[in-house]
Amino acid sequence: MLNFTLIDGIGYLASIVLMVSFLMKSINTLRIVNSIGATLFVIFGFLLPEGGIPIVITNAFILGVNVYYLVTYYKTN
Repeated sequence: MLNFTLIDGIGYLASIVLMVSFLMKSINTLRIVNSIGATLFVIFGFLLPEGGIPIVITNAFILGVNVYYLVTYYKTN
């Protein structure tokens, strides 16, 4: 029997949100939804008992890139 935990749920939710983000037509909407997924993956990485530092580093970088481009876009518009 599968042992499904809250940590697993966060990981699956992060995956779903990340996949859905790529269905967005607007790049800004994509970046916002993708940022939510990346944030969930950062949380997931920190909650992993064996440590998910590579997950945290990768998704923190993705989150930073998304935030940078969103801030740049909204400052110029």
